Parts: sequence; C-alpha cells; structure tokens
Amino acid sequence: MKILCVNAGSSSLKFALYEMPECEKKADGTFEKIGLMGSFYTITKDEEKIVKQVSLPTHKEAVEILLEELVNLNIVSDINEIEGIGHRIVHGGDKYSASCIVDDKVLNDIKDLSELAPLHNPAHYVAIKCVMDMLPNVKNVVVFDTAYHQTMDEASYLYAVPYEWYEKYKIRKYGFHGTSHKYIANRVSEILDNKNLKIISCHLGNGASITAIKDGKCIDTSMGFTPAAGLVMGSRSGDIDVSFIPYLMNKTGYDINQVASDLNKKSGILGISGVSSDFRDIVNGRADGNEKCALAMEMFARRVIMYISYYNTLLGGADVICFAGGIGEKSVEARELIMEKLYPLGITFNNEKNLIRGEEVEISGSTSKIKCYVVPTNEELMIVKDTYNLIH
Repeated sequence: MKILCVNAGSSSLKFALYEMPECEKKADGTFEKIGLMGSFYTITKDEEKIVKQVSLPTHKEAVEILLEELVNLNIVSDINEIEGIGHRIVHGGDKYSASCIVDDKVLNDIKDLSELAPLHNPAHYVAIKCVMDMLPNVKNVVVFDTAYHQTMDEASYLYAVPYEWYEKYKIRKYGFHGTSHKYIANRVSEILDNKNLKIISCHLGNGASITAIKDGKCIDTSMGFTPAAGLVMGSRSGDIDVSFIPYLMNKTGYDINQVASDLNKKSGILGISGVSSDFRDIVNGRADGNEKCALAMEMFARRVIMYISYYNTLLGGADVICFAGGIGEKSVEARELIMEKLYPLGITFNNEKNLIRGEEVEISGSTSKIKCYVVPTNEELMIVKDTYNLIH
C-alpha cells in the first residue's frame, strides 16, 4: 500500500511516499521558500536528486506540481496507486488528542483553528483541499502536533492568568512539533539503547521549539497556546512582554489583528535582520559583515540557550541534547554558536564532527557531561504509520 505524507510548513512543503507496511521509502522531497523569492523544489528518488527552480506563490502550486512529478518521474505509474495521504496538522485545539480520518467536520475545524496557528493551519487546509480535489477517492488522515504534549502537568501547561480563562476558554499551553519531538525521543533512545532518558529535544527551523522529555513523555515545551511563543523564529517573535501591545497600538493606530499579524509574519530573524526569514540568508549576511544578521543569529542562539538551561534544571540534569529541524540539522554555524555557550553545563563539542550537515552524528566532545546529537527528524514516517494504521 502506497501512503503519501504531506507536511505543509509556513514556507515549505515536505513530502514522502512510502510502501507500507514495509516502511520502505520510495521518494521524498521538499518545496522551499513558498511565497518567497527564489522558490524551488527537491525530489529524491533512488538516491537521485532532482532540483528545479519554480515559482511557488502558494501551497496549492506545490501540491499540484508534486502530484504531477510523482508520475513524470515514474515514482508511481498512476497517481491512483496512492491509497492514503497523511497530513501534519499544527493545531488541534482542545478538540483532537489523536490522529483521525478527514471528513467535512475535521476539515472545517482545521480552518476554524487557523486563528491559533495562522502560519500553518491555512497551509494545511489548502494542501488537504487540493489533494482531495485531485484524488477524491483517497482517504486523508490528519496527525496533530499538539497530541504528544498532552502529558504535561498543570504546572507546565497552565498560564499564571485567572484560572477561569482556562476553564471557559481553554487558554493553556498546547505545544507543537509534537510528531518531531516524539520521533527524536524514540530515535535517541534507540541509539543509546535506553528508554529512560532525560532528553532536551531542539527542533530548530523556520518554526522552532524545544521540549523537555523524560522517559519518553513530554514534561514541558517552549511553544504555547499558539506556535508564536518561545524561541526567536523565522518570522515569529517568540516570547514577548504583552504589555507593549496596547502601548504600540496607541502609538501607531494599529488594531490588534495588525499587531498579531506582524508578530507572526514580520518579526523574529526577519524583523531583526530586515533581510529574510530564511536562516541560510542570515548566515550568509553575517559572513558578509551584516551586523543586523549577526544580531539576529545571536538573539536566536541566546533564546535556545535559555530554554536548554531551564529544561536541564527541570529534568534534574539532562542525559542528551538533540538538534533537529532545518537549522538544527544543517546549520553548522547555529549549532556552534549555541554549543560554545553551553560550557557552564559541562558541555564540550567536537568541532570536526559538527561540520557535518543533515546526518545523524554525536557532536559532543569526549569529556562532555551531556551527550549532544544531531538527529535528523522523520515526522513523515511517524505520520505515514498513523495513516496506515487508520485506513488499512
């Protein structure tokens, strides 16, 4: 049975096609810089990588090209060979705590929850609608990022606001990237042959979060009610002092929707650098002497360090720190900037091994008190397994 995984991010769309139940990957790839200049896609089949520059104004074009290329590249002889499609969904609110098959209600709920994940849920909705239109007889399954974090206790998931806000309006920390953090925890437990580890999982990409994991369960995580909380991200501010919002509104005449939009779409490393939300552009800018790019990288690294340090204490001393996501896996510069500041925790790192990009490797030094790994995440495999289990 061929299962397609579609993972629509804020400015990207990843996919993987698997033969199930063998978990044999037939092809995968990424459509990058959607809605930005210089968009392109990469498809890998039988270790052959195809890269094409193409205009990708929205996620709709990415899905259409994807389905066409699966046939054009002979990955499938006919698009109808695909029997199931699994989708990563960022926010399920308080309605969904497990994966489920898509129906009209589920699709409408995803759209309605867009106000909680304005960079992602709209992209998910478009991707699902597009594949449903092109493959109307195929079952679609949604896998929610919020599910893994349901093991947090009240001290972690509640905000210090009137308790009735939680009771009446479900205002609480939900956490995101749960599928990725679950994979990372499972994989590092396999690497070290130990299921009872204390792990700090760093999923660092255009969207970024850090999760404290003990014995395979989430203890706390950096994202909150929406994915806007926590770390400095591509275009999201991360943690802020909310009191400046009414001040800013009074000064500028902005309404609350404009402020919220700017905090999600014009802030983070984009807002600080004025260059791009893509971390690769920021690294290049810093190398060229752009001081604001250097500042954006430093702010990003400091926020990561803050959460690592806190979660190390919360866990009573971490056993492992893992780096994943586009930045965590591929940015040598970001990892170095972070790792070199973690020496008070007894962490040392191996400069030579840290030069590796996109591969599973230990980057901590031989004397490091906490092991540090790059663990390329595989949300797609987790999603495909859920999809297969629900539809077969």
